[in-house]
Amino acid sequence: MAFEAWNEARAAEIIAREKSQEGATLPVLHALQAVFGCVPEAAVPLVAEALNLSRAEIHGVVSFYHDFKNHPPGRHVLALCRAEACQAMGGDALAERARHRLGLGWGETSGNDAVTLEPIFCLGLCALAPAALVDGRPVARLDEARLDAILGEMA
Repeated sequence: MAFEAWNEARAAEIIAREKSQEGATLPVLHALQAVFGCVPEAAVPLVAEALNLSRAEIHGVVSFYHDFKNHPPGRHVLALCRAEACQAMGGDALAERARHRLGLGWGETSGNDAVTLEPIFCLGLCALAPAALVDGRPVARLDEARLDAILGEMA
């Protein structure tokens, strides 16, 4: 998924389009992230001014909700389920395997921008094995072989 490079004028257009909604903070932030792949730090004062809120309030919203990112994701996003049911089905070992193979922590992106590793909580697919989202596509019955194949495709 390609995102636009940060552009203050483009951000101002997005904010102006969304700010009239009731409870506009979340819609504005989601719209910015949809275009830029994240909510850039430079957008915070623009949003704050447009919505008559403090920078701290906008920063608080961005940092509170795990869906908002402060940097664009890699070309691929691997979101591994971290819910208790998936953990009980072997998800912890798979998560550690992915983290080790990628050399990433949660929410980090590889240096070549190929992969972002994200936690996700309960996809409802863990009846037999852990689950994941691979570039937004659900993957059930995740095991070591399937994880290794996915990681190979993402490299």
